[in-house]
Amino acid sequence: MVNLKAMPFYLSDEDIKWVDNTIANMTDEEKIGQLFVNLFLDFNPETLKELIDKYHIGGARYHGADSNAVYDLTANLQNYSKVPMLVACNCDSGGNGACSDGTYIASAAQVEATGQDDIAYNVGYVSGKEATAIGCNWNFDPCADILFNWRNTIVNTRAYGTTAEPVIKYTRAYIKGLRQSNIASCIKHFPGDGTEERDQHLVLGVNELSTEEWDESFGRVYKTAIDEGVMSIMAGHIALPEYQKKLVPGLKDEDILPATLAPELITGLLREQLDFNGLVVTDASHMIGLAAAMKRRDYVPASIAAGCDMFLFFNDHEEDYSFMLDGYKNGVITEERLNDALQRILGLKASLKLHEKQNDGTLVPGKEIIDIVGCQAHLDMAKEAADKGITLVKNTRSELPIKPSTHKRVKLYTLYGEMGGILGSTNESENIIIEELEKVGFEVTLNDGMAREKGKTAEYSKNWDAALVFADVRGYAAENNVRIKWKMPMSNEIPWYVTEVPTAFVSLNFTTHLTDVPMVKTYINAYSNTRETIRQTIQKIMGESEFKGSHNDNVFCNKWEARR
Repeated sequence: MVNLKAMPFYLSDEDIKWVDNTIANMTDEEKIGQLFVNLFLDFNPETLKELIDKYHIGGARYHGADSNAVYDLTANLQNYSKVPMLVACNCDSGGNGACSDGTYIASAAQVEATGQDDIAYNVGYVSGKEATAIGCNWNFDPCADILFNWRNTIVNTRAYGTTAEPVIKYTRAYIKGLRQSNIASCIKHFPGDGTEERDQHLVLGVNELSTEEWDESFGRVYKTAIDEGVMSIMAGHIALPEYQKKLVPGLKDEDILPATLAPELITGLLREQLDFNGLVVTDASHMIGLAAAMKRRDYVPASIAAGCDMFLFFNDHEEDYSFMLDGYKNGVITEERLNDALQRILGLKASLKLHEKQNDGTLVPGKEIIDIVGCQAHLDMAKEAADKGITLVKNTRSELPIKPSTHKRVKLYTLYGEMGGILGSTNESENIIIEELEKVGFEVTLNDGMAREKGKTAEYSKNWDAALVFADVRGYAAENNVRIKWKMPMSNEIPWYVTEVPTAFVSLNFTTHLTDVPMVKTYINAYSNTRETIRQTIQKIMGESEFKGSHNDNVFCNKWEARR
């Protein structure tokens, strides 16, 4: 059972009295509602009030809105809620995870490239400051995953390294920065993503490490964060077969479940062995790693019975709520387990003093504080992170610098992945790239990738002085691997021209494109598609600024030809 006086809650007797009294005065229906985190896509106040009144929701997430819209949402949520609500954001890389106009500082991969924990601190600091300014009080980051497998695209840019050491170093710094604001910390995705190439949105995730390997890697990461007071942990829809078989002798392969449904992992490994006293929230419940395990009417309550305290996202409000309530009434969720989960949920709220803030009307700060979103101090941190992070992975033919005085006529190739989708991806970066190149004096011709014809190859170097390729490839939950997809079969954009003119390839997202373009001799990882990053990348290509970032061996994708 939870100890609310201990880490990470540190509640006073008065705080615990509020937790106990609040639970005691709840109906069964109100108790069940506290277990859910709802994803709000419709910000209409009438819709919000109807959902909160009917389902007594304990937590909220939202998707895709600017700071003013999110502020109004959080104000309404707290105004309509009888019990203060946990309002979560997803700040992987800065305040841009809290609102569309928030400040991007650096992805985890970019932080690793800088080699400096103060950059990770800045990411956490800005995340906390901008998120709390718009009414958030819980952050579902940082990622504590380890990128063992270069083919993994889920945490390619969200993992702080390929071993435990950098992950510990940078998650620690991030959380230290986050703690400068009154916002709950969370690490994910227990028991650990990054060992395989598949996506638990689409299949059951599997961490295949042996018990010894896990203890020395993910186990160290989680134990360190727990000992340093991380407040919550997100359980992934990821199995850990070797550990599960150790903890449950005789467990058969067909009985292995994701951590979100596995009491041996949540209660046994995380709570008892690693001594985690905080709150456990499931990852999104629509993911197939969970949904394929059993019927939804069974896994909704089974997740709480397994030791998770909050259930992330309804599928259908009425149905999921009834599934959870029925699970309690039928004994799947015991009285003891429900009370334990509620104490952790209310305990987390009390640790943030949400009950006191509700009384004095400060659950959401004054709207004037929104000005901190995108402020100059935060933009300066983003500028520093870009300067220190942009990485020249290879320049084996010494083709740099490429600048207008020597390579004025540039053929530009832009590569994109999924358009729209859950990430809302666009090709807007193409306009920014062209603008920034022309601003410094290049003559830019954008290639037509929907053509197969190359023309006379001998004419290429007469028409162009250099080729620049910018890949802004993104994708999410639509395929297990996100790779470069050329615009048509044998498109003329495929880098056949690397032997004709100096060619530089720049990735604005994934770090492992060399598996698809090993032939390029100049390869740069820039990590983001912000204007600041694109501007600084061009400056470094021109030789006006030094490349300062470093890379790990994953960028070469285990391919000797990618190194030459």
